[in-house]
Amino acid sequence: MNNTVFRLRPGGRLRGRLRVASDKSISHRSIMFGALAEGVTEVEGFLEGADSLATLAAFRAMGVAIEGPEEGRVSIQGVGMQGLRPPPGPLDLGNSGTSMRLLAGLLAAQAFDTTLVGDASLSGRPMRRVTEPLTRMGARIDTSEGGTAPLHIHGGQHLRGIDYEMPMASAQVKSCLLLAGLYAEGETCVGEPGITRDHTERMLQAFGYPVQKNGHRVCVQGGGGLRATRIQVPADISSAAFFLVGAAIAPGSDVLLQEVGVNPTRIGVIDILQRMGADLTLLNQRMAGGEPVADIRIRSAPLRGIAIPEELVPLAIDEFPAIFVAAACAEGTTVLTGAEELRVKESDRIQAMADGLQILGIEARPTADGIVIEGGQLGGGRIDSQHDHRIAMAFAMAALRATDEIVIDHCDNVATSFPNFVELAAASGLGISSREMGQ
Repeated sequence: MNNTVFRLRPGGRLRGRLRVASDKSISHRSIMFGALAEGVTEVEGFLEGADSLATLAAFRAMGVAIEGPEEGRVSIQGVGMQGLRPPPGPLDLGNSGTSMRLLAGLLAAQAFDTTLVGDASLSGRPMRRVTEPLTRMGARIDTSEGGTAPLHIHGGQHLRGIDYEMPMASAQVKSCLLLAGLYAEGETCVGEPGITRDHTERMLQAFGYPVQKNGHRVCVQGGGGLRATRIQVPADISSAAFFLVGAAIAPGSDVLLQEVGVNPTRIGVIDILQRMGADLTLLNQRMAGGEPVADIRIRSAPLRGIAIPEELVPLAIDEFPAIFVAAACAEGTTVLTGAEELRVKESDRIQAMADGLQILGIEARPTADGIVIEGGQLGGGRIDSQHDHRIAMAFAMAALRATDEIVIDHCDNVATSFPNFVELAAASGLGISSREMGQ
């Protein structure tokens, strides 16, 4: 197995107009809903990263004709709600937790058996959070003893709608149950303890499927259908976050990030950075494909440490590796609580970031549900990203304020969400190079 290594020169600044990678969450869902719709769904701006390509390959394996992707354009010949066919073998979803959890709900309602597998990282992530409520709906799903993949899903089950209060805020769990609810008898309602991203609800409505929302509850009635539509995928706020932080911490930086999705359930990183003192402005706000979009201008400014409000945690759950780098460059102490979910992402992101920051000379104390970071001077060193794309990209941006070279190992999975990260970062002023090392 090769080891993709990032090597970063210290210092520099970010400048220019950038269009970061397209939104991964919306790309996944565009394939899923387009496949189940009647008619041809046209997608523009599809993310050609490994995670969303895994979703695309899964639906091809189930008999859906999909043209592309070519320069972000995908054409999906929908087969209707009952038109999926048994795949010839297990569906390999690579590193994609979104693919596995959402497909579990969708495939629990099909007439045929399926098996979902993933890489070593995905095979260690918790799946009982979806299999247990699906079982309450009538699904039959076998997991490992630890409740992880592979998932063996038994077809031909009769699903019934349930009223489910999620014990944790999770858009993947909510989306999984809503997808199963499309096929279930009666109404399926999901209650959230906090706000989570609502791309599934927005896209269902774009495909003509009625969704009822009442506060923190979302309901769908089973038995409806989807109509093909056009989907325009904006740039991903999670990918933009690395450049937002890089520009905020590097003196002399001035960046305009174009066409970024600013869905209100996803903009915790903007709120947190502004609370820390970032010079950040949203421009040209508009709607595209049912999602709010804006251009974001960010210039360098002195940051200060804050206590991050717990209600912002679900709105920034994927952006915390980048936010931790901002905290390391801020004056004072940043405290995060209520974020135990970070321990079961592609890596234990709390521990992985604490370890890396300590290597760079920053005082970072992990806690059970968060971290305490004392701002200081970043040095250099060699960091293991734990094969986690967001850890790798966060520490790449840390080099902008480092006094010595940073080397990051196991950056192979950056391709899952941001295939052209190295090229875009280098063009905007980051001293980054990437090479494959044999192991």
